[in-house]
Order: sequence, then structure tokens, then C-alpha cells
Amino acid sequence: MKVEQIYTGCLAQGAYYVESEGEAVIIDPLREVDPYIERAKKNEAKIKYVFETHFHADFVSGHLDLQKKTGATIVYGPTANPEFKAHVAKDGEIFKVGRVSFKVLHTPGHTMESTCFLLMDETGNEVGLFSGDTLFIGDVGRPDLAQKAAHMTQEELAATLFDSLRNKIMPLADDIIVYPAHGAGSACGKNMSKETTDTLGHQKQVNYALRANMTREEFVKEVTTGLVTPPAYFPLNVMLNKQGYESIDEVMNRGNIALSPDAFEVAANETGALILDTRNAATFEKGFIPNSINIGIDGSFAPWVGAMIPDIRQKILIVDEPGREEEVITRLARVGYDYTIGYLKGGFEAWKKAGKEVDAIPFVTANAFAEKMRNGSEVNILDIRKESEFNSEHIVGAENAPLDFINDSMLKVDKNKTYYVHCEGGYRSMIFLSTLKARGYNNLIDVDGGLKAIKETGKVKLTDYVCPTTLL
Repeated sequence: MKVEQIYTGCLAQGAYYVESEGEAVIIDPLREVDPYIERAKKNEAKIKYVFETHFHADFVSGHLDLQKKTGATIVYGPTANPEFKAHVAKDGEIFKVGRVSFKVLHTPGHTMESTCFLLMDETGNEVGLFSGDTLFIGDVGRPDLAQKAAHMTQEELAATLFDSLRNKIMPLADDIIVYPAHGAGSACGKNMSKETTDTLGHQKQVNYALRANMTREEFVKEVTTGLVTPPAYFPLNVMLNKQGYESIDEVMNRGNIALSPDAFEVAANETGALILDTRNAATFEKGFIPNSINIGIDGSFAPWVGAMIPDIRQKILIVDEPGREEEVITRLARVGYDYTIGYLKGGFEAWKKAGKEVDAIPFVTANAFAEKMRNGSEVNILDIRKESEFNSEHIVGAENAPLDFINDSMLKVDKNKTYYVHCEGGYRSMIFLSTLKARGYNNLIDVDGGLKAIKETGKVKLTDYVCPTTLL
């Protein structure tokens, strides 16, 4: 038996490849399925099943392409109602894969179709739990995402999750390995560990949601406290996963088209496509195509694309470091952005050489910013980190304008005033700055390196922790 976790850091997502005696199962696969197929081919194994723990909200799964390319059967848990050919399993149903087997454990609460798959070895011993978004390492799945589909409140879903955990998961043996669908950084939970696997016994000791003496009322309160608004693209990804989508091959063929600077400019003007520049923030701010939005590929790219581009059918033109086009198109498709229509051949340097118009973001070093503050100059500061980060520590006098809620945060910005903008390290602030720049805000200055660099100067006064309740 072989169990392999295939972890994707950008999405904090874990897919799984399990193989036994020439048969394999893929659990919660990503959109690009060739790596799974190549693994099986290399091992001379046949992919028999694709297990989906639920209709995912934060990424588009690869179940349909896997079914099409391998003939594998897609399996969902009870109450799922996919609009394509799939097997909807019964609670307790057993699936054989080589000499091992999987038992279906219906665990509603995160969503009503949420299901765990319990792995048993050839002797029948229970050895692993593929827990999807029901149980994470350090947390459980948030119960507010499926309210509309389930016609239930988040409190009712949380109570359902409480029963699922107590009746289906906590009675299992302590030495079972938990294999969750996500780790720290995912928006599908609020308190996930950076560890991506653990024993169930250890989770019973350290996971707040598995306390043995916890009442249902206490569980509901703790699980629903502190939830932030989920990214806007989540319901759209659920729809794609439930109803179906284009093959990743078609998406790649449409997007992987090299455009000269002239053709790129024509495409932008005629289609209304969004120009997405995926270079790093420090490079972008020194020069870019006017009205471009910067979301760096070497960061939490897919989640921020989902947060910042509300329409998954938005046409997109790419500016990137030459050679990374396929990577960008793939990572956009992972979260349902299938309408990339081309990329700038030769990158931004080709645009400049063609004599096209360019723009830039004003910036200052952290040291120059600190000196300005120390000299008593009047400085308007926008801290665009999350509210929880801001409450933990921020520059005295700064105003919180979270990137997560950019449309609300824009209302705090006076176009006639100059603002210095920062996040923690510079990645998010450039998303904020480029977006506002494209909307006509021209008096925003980036502080290079963000709060981390500012703190290193030792010249700027920071607040102590502020309890959020005191802000009401």
C-alpha cells in the first residue's frame, strides 16, 4: 500500500494518491490531472476511483478530467447531487482498491454532503482517515459556507458538525492518521496548524473542537466565533464542481497564446480584458502597463485572484516573467478563472521596447518613511493587513484599510490626500496600490518591505495589542 500526500502551498491544499496491487484512488484532486495520471502510469497502476469529500469552494477539482481520461468512477458521499455521472455512496459503503478498502463516513456540518473516507489495510485494520474539510489539524471546517445550499443557519450546521465529529470520528482509534484537505493558510478554517497530518489521538488532545467535555452549545459558539467573510469566488467554485466545467486542456489552449505588444494592446482595448501582472511587487512598482493589477505569482496567488476579481468569467491578459505563462494559466484555472485569452510575448520589457505607455507606483524605503515620521511630518498611513493583524500591532496613527474588503477600504481614501501604504512584507500592498491606481487614485505611496522593514529600522512607534472588543 502506498499513501502519498500531494500538497499545494498556494492553496494550502492536500490531494492524495493511494495505491494497492495495481489499483489507485485519487482523493480531492486539483484541476490539472496529468501528474496523477503519470504517477499511476509510472507504477503500472490503474486509477479506479476519484473520491471527493465534498463540493469544494476554494478550488476547482479535477474529477471530471480524471474520469474522462482514465475511466475512473467519481464517488461522493450521501446527499450529494452532482449534475454529471458519479456514484453517490451510502453511509458505511465499502470500496475495494487492490488489497485495501475505504469505508464511507458521512460527516455533514461543513457542508451537508461532507464525507470522510476511512482507509483499512489488507487485514481490515483502520489506518487512515481522509477527512476533507470536516477535520483539519488544529481545527474543523467552518460551518458558514453551505448555509444557502443547506437552508440552514451556521449555528445549525455547526451543531450538525458536532454530532458528526462525536459519532463518526472521535470513536475511532487514536493511532489512525488524519489526512485533511487543507492546512494553515486556507480560508476553509480559522485555526489550522502548519502540520499537514497527525494522529487522531493527538488531535483529541490539542484540537479545541475535539475536547471530550465540550457541550454542543460550547462547540457551536467556539466554531462560529471569529469567522470572517469568505472570499467571493467560493460559491462560484462550488457551482463549477457541482455542475461541471471545461477541460483544463481547453483552458490551456485558449490562454497559452503569445501576443506581440501591438496585438496585446488591441486585445485589451477590444475585449475589456483585465491586465494581470504576475511579476513580483518590487519589480512591478518600477514600471507596468497602465491599469494593470499586480498579484504576484510567487505568493498566495490563487486565493488573492479569487478575492480581487469578482467575475470568474472575466477575460484576462497576462504579463509575467517570460517562461511562466503556463504556470499562471494553470493556477488561474485552479480557482475557476478559465478565460485567459493570451499573454504578452517577451513580457514587460517587450512592451517598453515597443515604445508603449508605462506607469509606475511611487515608493519610499522603510528608512526614509521612518525618518519622515520621526521628524514630525504629518503622514497619512494606510495599513492594509487584516483587522486581526492590525489589532495585534500597528504603527501609531495608522488607519486600517484591509485589502480583503477593498471596496469598503477605498471609501476611507481621499483622492486629494497623500497616503503611505504598507502590509506586512509588500505583497498585499502592491495588490491594493495597483487596484486603486487603476481606479484613479494617484496619491498613494508604497513603503518598500512593509511593516517588517519598518520595524527593523527601530525608529517607528508601534501600538501594543488592542483587544477587538475595545474597538466597538
